[in-house]
Amino acid sequence: MNDPITELPKLDNEFVIFGLTIGEPWATLIRLALIILVGMAASMILMKIMRGVLKKLDSLDEMLNAFILNVVKVICIIVIIAACLDTLGVNMGTIVAVIGAAGAAIALALRDSLANIAGGLMIIITKPFGRGDLIRVGEYRGRVLEIDLFLTRLRTLNYEIITVPNGLINTSILVNESREEIRRVDLQFGISYQSDVDLAKRILSRCCQESPLVIKDKAPSIGVIRHDDSAVVLDLLAWCRTEDYFKTEYDLNERVQKAFEENGIQIPFPQVDVHLDPDPGRML
Repeated sequence: MNDPITELPKLDNEFVIFGLTIGEPWATLIRLALIILVGMAASMILMKIMRGVLKKLDSLDEMLNAFILNVVKVICIIVIIAACLDTLGVNMGTIVAVIGAAGAAIALALRDSLANIAGGLMIIITKPFGRGDLIRVGEYRGRVLEIDLFLTRLRTLNYEIITVPNGLINTSILVNESREEIRRVDLQFGISYQSDVDLAKRILSRCCQESPLVIKDKAPSIGVIRHDDSAVVLDLLAWCRTEDYFKTEYDLNERVQKAFEENGIQIPFPQVDVHLDPDPGRML
């Protein structure tokens, strides 16, 4: 019977270095050491070059830079390991097939996480918002505290912390309320049908002129928007700096309320007119 040990394929016959012939297994070990050393040196040089290139690209986010560098590092490690296995005579085709099948199974199991990573990359690349921006995603609204590859953290106006998956952000309608330097404050005021509409419009215009928060270079829009059952509704559209949005809204509401009271403009409340039949006994 043949000895199974003697039938194993030899890793190498010999290795020549500086004119010195080295037989196996030392030849294989030296090859492995050289592959690892050269691979690590080449990886370090490549990483240094990549850092220099990414540093010059100011448009890329720091987190995206770190992600790219980590991907390059993982690829270098995989190449070194593959070269070592090939030196040992391992069949790479079988390993690639196993890795491919395992990768497909992992991707299926982690599809939600992968969607969040894809969403995080899209956010980092397209930059629809940044740290400190006030955004609305569906029913959620808050200032951006942190953005990573999986999640985005928001702080609401009443200081609640909301963690939103990036996959949800990537597939939802996003409103960035902080991107522009100015914003428009949209207010509506109802006055009674007996009140003077022209006087009410002049009061609204004067309130905008007197408010220090309203931008004077952009004229406000004032007019009747609709007629409700109990009121004539006027629109007041005024412009302010983005950081003064809420202050401007409060300031204009208070000024208009006081000015309407001083000038006899009535702000109606819902009411119903009831007509009594003078002859309740008659047949309907």
